[in-house]
Amino acid sequence: MPFSAASKRKKKPTVLGRGKDKSTPVPRKSAQKVPASSSLERLQKYMARRGVGSRRKCEQMILAGCVKVNGVVAQLGCKVDPTVDRVEVDDRPIPDKVIHYYVAMNKPPGYITACSDRHGSKLVIDLLPKKLLKAGVVPVGRLDKATGGLLLFTSDGEMVYRLTHPSYSVWKTYRVTVKGNPTEEKYRQLREGVTIDGHLTSPAKVEQIKRSKGRAVFNLTIHEGRKRQIRRMCKAIGHPVLELFRTRIGPITIGRLGPGEHRNLTETEIETLKSVVGIR
Repeated sequence: MPFSAASKRKKKPTVLGRGKDKSTPVPRKSAQKVPASSSLERLQKYMARRGVGSRRKCEQMILAGCVKVNGVVAQLGCKVDPTVDRVEVDDRPIPDKVIHYYVAMNKPPGYITACSDRHGSKLVIDLLPKKLLKAGVVPVGRLDKATGGLLLFTSDGEMVYRLTHPSYSVWKTYRVTVKGNPTEEKYRQLREGVTIDGHLTSPAKVEQIKRSKGRAVFNLTIHEGRKRQIRRMCKAIGHPVLELFRTRIGPITIGRLGPGEHRNLTETEIETLKSVVGIR
């Protein structure tokens, strides 16, 4: 008896997924394994984490064509798998093992927070030993020339990025000396936010320390980093800053460091700082 047309039809190939009875898995075709997305990392982030430089510096190196991935010039925005991809900077592979340095300094007033200055100003990096400079440490954020106090340095580019990016909201405390004696209403304005360049500052923490004739001292804690923000906030409430000194960044305090002195952070401080900014 001849076969019908229907009987000659070939079975359709099995599709990926599950059948109508979701409790019974449908056999899957063999395929090449694709790396899990969780193992991929943006190139500039990977470079910063390995101590090549800050994320911004790494982005500039990528744009300049100085970085290759598996022998091919990399493009900004590409991702790498650190377990299999080979990354080179100026034709040299990034070292497998990187030792990072984390340093705290009591910055004296009169120094510029920069690694170079064409006007010949005094630089904070001039207060550090050459060993740390060769290791690639850079200042984390900025203190203006007239401001003293706690300044961190590190060769860990990812740490620099996270400590300075506003999305991580790292609190910083300053001891502020202002002209005159602010009223409680003025302190309330600082706590709730004042307008600078048409934008309201985020809520701050204020703790009064002392008052004297013609001046007042208080602690001001903020997590923003606008240019000269505290000086501008105090000016906005009618009490210009006379002296400004940073005492804390996240969990790190200035301790007993004298002006111009520095120290390495302890292992406990480093781990706590990493925890604050979400570095594992």
